[in-house]
Amino acid sequence: MTAPLPTTPLPTAPPQVAAPVPAAPAAVPGAFAADPGAFLQPGVAAEPGKAMKALAFAREQIGRPCVWGATGPGAYDCSSLTQAAWRAAGVILPRSAPEQTLAGTPLTLAAIEPGDLVFFFDDDSHVGIYAGGGTMVHAPSPGALIREESIYNAGESAIHRVIRPA
Repeated sequence: MTAPLPTTPLPTAPPQVAAPVPAAPAAVPGAFAADPGAFLQPGVAAEPGKAMKALAFAREQIGRPCVWGATGPGAYDCSSLTQAAWRAAGVILPRSAPEQTLAGTPLTLAAIEPGDLVFFFDDDSHVGIYAGGGTMVHAPSPGALIREESIYNAGESAIHRVIRPA
């Protein structure tokens, strides 16, 4: 048998007010660079109309061949797919994946939204367009077909950075 609970309220300490202390930059979970202040945090929204147009274009390419150096419309490589998708939304991106890392705002993985670009490997040699729910549309490798699949297929450590196109 358990003891009855007390019926009188327990005393509480008065709230303490402290002077604000400037916060030192702290590591941001999911950040991909040395300056965590350079990243958008969760809740900072992309321009949804453009992002959805880019994603819709990318999804329309599912099933087309992935060919190294191809720039569409019949076949794409990874960076030409993201370039064409965002061009369909009115945003001009550079041609190569490493150049595309400079064409937007860096994000944490926690802040990723559909339409954002996900870059893989230390040299940013692969890119896909985030589709939501942990998936992306990408041209995986020469000889494969453009498809939607998990951003974690190569392991979370393969994700190098996330960019929201400008």
